[in-house]
Amino acid sequence: MSFLCISDDVRLGENVKLSKFINLYGCQIGDNTSIGAFVEVQKNATVGKNCKISSHTFICEGVTIEDNVFIGHGVVFINDPYPRSVNVWGRLQTEADWKAGPTLVKNGASIGSGCTILANVTIGENAIVGAGSVVTRDVAPNVIVAGNPSRFLRPIDGK
Repeated sequence: MSFLCISDDVRLGENVKLSKFINLYGCQIGDNTSIGAFVEVQKNATVGKNCKISSHTFICEGVTIEDNVFIGHGVVFINDPYPRSVNVWGRLQTEADWKAGPTLVKNGASIGSGCTILANVTIGENAIVGAGSVVTRDVAPNVIVAGNPSRFLRPIDGK
């Protein structure tokens, strides 16, 4: 038993490293990317080349992660800005009742362990999001943000 759940519609690049206990479906993973244990990547999500996705991370539909990105342990992406269990008729929601909000993590960004990334945000190139942060709005390139909600701390030295 391999302890991997990878659907037939997943596109894996070359030299992708997969740990046990992962769930991938309808997504794309780029060359030389490493995915840790207990990670789920949902349909219509993309992870670029040379990325490291650490254990216990959830990457939902609508998330695009560009190349050379680091994602720490236990990072959660959220794609629904107004989640509800039922629709206006009182029935459990289905895919027809909502639309995934897009999230973009640009080339070279790093997201620390335990972060929550809300829908409809962009994390800029080479930005660093401190551990435990909640990202509620766009993060500029080449800066460090941290906190709940995340706030600008300083530019990255040399950038």
